[in-house]
Amino acid sequence: MPKKLIVVFLLTLASSCGVLTSTIPQPKKEFRGVWVATVVNIDWPKNGLDTVEKQKEDFLKILDFYQNLNYNAVIVQVRATGDAFYASEYAPWSRFLTGTEGENPKWKEDPLAWMIEQAHSRGLEFHAWLNPYRATFDLNTDILSPEHDYNTNPDWMVKYGTKYYYNPGLPQVQEKFTSIIKELTSSYAIDGVHFDDYFYPYTIKDEVFNDSTTYYNCSLPNQSLEDWRRSNVDSLIKKSYATIKEIKPWVSFGVSPFGVWKNKSTDPRGSETQAGQTTYENLYADPLLWMENGWLDYIAPQIYWSLELPVASHKTLVNWWAKNSANTQVYIGNGAYKVRNNSDLAWEKKKELPNQFKLARQTPEISGNILFSAKSLMENNPDVVSYLKKKYYKWPALTPEINGGQKQPSENIDIIGKVQSDDFLTLTIAHNDAIQYALVYKSGKRTASELKAKKLLDKIFIEAESNQVQIPKSVLKGKRIAVTFLDRYGRESQPTILHLNQISGYGRKR
Repeated sequence: MPKKLIVVFLLTLASSCGVLTSTIPQPKKEFRGVWVATVVNIDWPKNGLDTVEKQKEDFLKILDFYQNLNYNAVIVQVRATGDAFYASEYAPWSRFLTGTEGENPKWKEDPLAWMIEQAHSRGLEFHAWLNPYRATFDLNTDILSPEHDYNTNPDWMVKYGTKYYYNPGLPQVQEKFTSIIKELTSSYAIDGVHFDDYFYPYTIKDEVFNDSTTYYNCSLPNQSLEDWRRSNVDSLIKKSYATIKEIKPWVSFGVSPFGVWKNKSTDPRGSETQAGQTTYENLYADPLLWMENGWLDYIAPQIYWSLELPVASHKTLVNWWAKNSANTQVYIGNGAYKVRNNSDLAWEKKKELPNQFKLARQTPEISGNILFSAKSLMENNPDVVSYLKKKYYKWPALTPEINGGQKQPSENIDIIGKVQSDDFLTLTIAHNDAIQYALVYKSGKRTASELKAKKLLDKIFIEAESNQVQIPKSVLKGKRIAVTFLDRYGRESQPTILHLNQISGYGRKR
């Protein structure tokens, strides 16, 4: 057999037998998020009139599905149309949760606190997703609560198309929203605050967003309408970031803008795209400025097009955002809802979505992905889910560290007690309010200086007031484990090796 053929044969054989490792990188730190949309009950709850038990069951199905897929964050919409999924001083109860806006006759416990607790117990970050400016979803205002801003502050509203919007140029609107951010960050153990792409509304042909009076009264001399509108959004972003960090500096702030900043045809810095609308020119949002000024912890552009779509290629836009990011973690927003459900035939392919994840992994400036939306993979396309789990999400991953967090080195966390029972190994640690999770790894004979994701056995949430960690006996593998601790900023402590056979009571029969 010729030498070249022998080489080809051996490579083929090695590959088929699993000798060659995958070329897809498997990072230890990667943001793996999913948007859980509540507006008009897209993902959850299925119906505002469902019982609390049914709503809880459906929410846990989402968490369990994505935990099984080794995701590490859920981004849950808690303010969709001037409402709230929690008891708020500033907004009425959402009808999408309770069935009737402004009323909550069924949830006896705090639904948001419950959701956060359930996410944390599964090792998932919880990011509270808010829509700042959309006041209604349609023109049926009769269903709105008397406490809704449409009724209490009608001068804040601008009718545009088939919805009402808050007027972003009014100082009172910004003050109100800053109060909402403060309330949410202070009252709940959230890991992040998240805005989506709805700032000024997407342009509707022959419609006028009537904020001319506010522009006349509030703009600077010689400031154009377009620049004034952008300055209003800039101010909201800056104030939101400052408010969050003043209260809890470890809570991250992220925005998921529309995927095209500008086309190159209108600005040399723009992308090689032909988008009909852009985030800068139509939505009056300038995320490049926000990144430059350090007003974000992460940005997640919504690049919902296929890899090679001519007018707005996913590949082109991922590369553009990678080259135009600064001071900020960059995650890619992926349109999983289009898989086998779109006129673009590229989405018919099983590997379209996985190949988008592959591109993100191979782009150094990209640190993760967020999927829209939760039900997209849960309800259809099990072959895509199976492929993603096998090739991309086989091992767990930790979320990236928060930019702007304290920079001191991760300290050692002292384990001052170890007790083995029939079901748990309970560790007592020197109390540290900054610690949020204990990480348990399988450890070999060597030191645990290189703890890889595939060695991670469990991620255990630690309540703020607790100094104990209960490790289920079912996850304890081998003779040794390594334990590290993760603080709220996402920094991991140095490992402690535990020799299980040296712990009193370990291995005893029940």
